[in-house]
Amino acid sequence: MIDIQTVTARETFPVRHPVLRNGRPLEDCHFSGDELGTTFHLGAFEKDKIIGVITCLMNKDVHLEKIAAFQLHQCYQLRGMAVLESMQGKGVGKKLLKKAEQLLKEKNIRAIWFHARIAAVPFYEKMGYKIASGVFVIPNVGDHFKMIKVL
Repeated sequence: MIDIQTVTARETFPVRHPVLRNGRPLEDCHFSGDELGTTFHLGAFEKDKIIGVITCLMNKDVHLEKIAAFQLHQCYQLRGMAVLESMQGKGVGKKLLKKAEQLLKEKNIRAIWFHARIAAVPFYEKMGYKIASGVFVIPNVGDHFKMIKVL
């Protein structure tokens, strides 16, 4: 059974590091905005072991206003979505994303956006997200697409 709980930014590091920043210093797991009062982090736990994480950061992306049919006064950016390799393909990411979307809807947030690694695009498309940019490179991380979902 997978349990989704609110966690601190630091508690995401045991998953962020091996999945998103493997081979890089642990400090690279800290993201700008991690400690803001509007930011929240979720952890997926199995038997008290953290196996997946997601961070939700209030961050308006003005470029998305051209895509959405309304003005995006408040939207959130997803960051640091990661599931331990041994747990991938078992629905952990889907549960994390659904919980994050639920919490954002409760805050009356109308859109979510993020930068998706190319390999993750099919997962996000199955969850209702749309590609909103051409491919671009994030230095030291790789090729990405911007994706969005209107809630």
